Amino acid sequence: MSLAESKLARQPQVLWLRRALFQVHLWTGLGFGLYILMVSLSGSAVVFRHEMDRALCPKIIMVTPSGPRMSDAQLAAVARREFRRFPRAGIQIEVHGPRVPGAAVEVWYLSRRDRTERLFDPYTGKDLGDAVACEPTFVANLADLHDNLLGGETGLAVNGIGAVLLTLMCVTGAVIWWPGSSRWRRSMTLRRHVHWRRFTWDLHSVLGFWVFALILMWAVSGIYLAYPNSFYDVGDFLVAHGAGRATSHRIDVLIDWLVRLHFGRTFGLWAKVLWVILGLVPGALIVTGALMWWNRVLRKVMGRSGELIEPLTAASALTPGVPASPPANPGTPAASGVSAIPGPPAAAEPSPTPG
Repeated sequence: MSLAESKLARQPQVLWLRRALFQVHLWTGLGFGLYILMVSLSGSAVVFRHEMDRALCPKIIMVTPSGPRMSDAQLAAVARREFRRFPRAGIQIEVHGPRVPGAAVEVWYLSRRDRTERLFDPYTGKDLGDAVACEPTFVANLADLHDNLLGGETGLAVNGIGAVLLTLMCVTGAVIWWPGSSRWRRSMTLRRHVHWRRFTWDLHSVLGFWVFALILMWAVSGIYLAYPNSFYDVGDFLVAHGAGRATSHRIDVLIDWLVRLHFGRTFGLWAKVLWVILGLVPGALIVTGALMWWNRVLRKVMGRSGELIEPLTAASALTPGVPASPPANPGTPAASGVSAIPGPPAAAEPSPTPG
């Protein structure tokens, strides 16, 4: 094993590349922390968008039986023919039963980005309009804030840049999370009976590790939702250079799954509840990262008293991974390596964390 490989395995904190990535992760988080917090909170809130619409603006349309009732397959064929808002290709149609006996049948048009719900008469096949008669203004504004930052196409483009930065934070956070071969297990669990600053550090590390893949999925799918043509251009490029149509089809399937996972609305009630909870994790990482930075940098700069996780000199505060002295409390274990996916880690990273 070479010297560099040995340092990577046992003492990654001393590697210059890791220190550089730490600074990228830190300042990206500090610069865009409020944006990530806003997207995290609004994203969790709009998971139940359709349910909020129904609850706050209910309308049940009853139908009169006239002849034999159409099958779901027949209704789906009629729905595809009648509703021309979407192109026929790339749209999945699902037929759902009426809310109450004798009511119109709901038909869902599932696109890559969202779904539209319409009402149909199951006896005549007539399109009766939107399943939701109206949407409360605050729900529409909340969804627009999450999707477009209330700025239309410009806001959507800015959201895409934010998704790129979140992807960057995920990648850098994954690298700097690794605390060394002797400490990695400790960075995957929360410890009880520790000081709240130690707990904040551990929580940042654990959340970043266990929710890394999910936050990365949200980030990459967010890029697609802002710049969809870029993803299709990649597929076209691969096909043009001999990758075959099968590769292009696999890319389409991957994109479809990314978008479905991003919204979490097509996997049932419990998946939605889980998405609401996990959607708050990026915001939690921002908050814990900011607290870590405050405790290890700002409190010292501002001359506030209080015991830190481990005392640092001014020089060591600028050098992540190099503590100035042993921990002040021998009973407190040394802090594990920073995991911060995607919240900003502490500015001074002790040697031994994912929105």
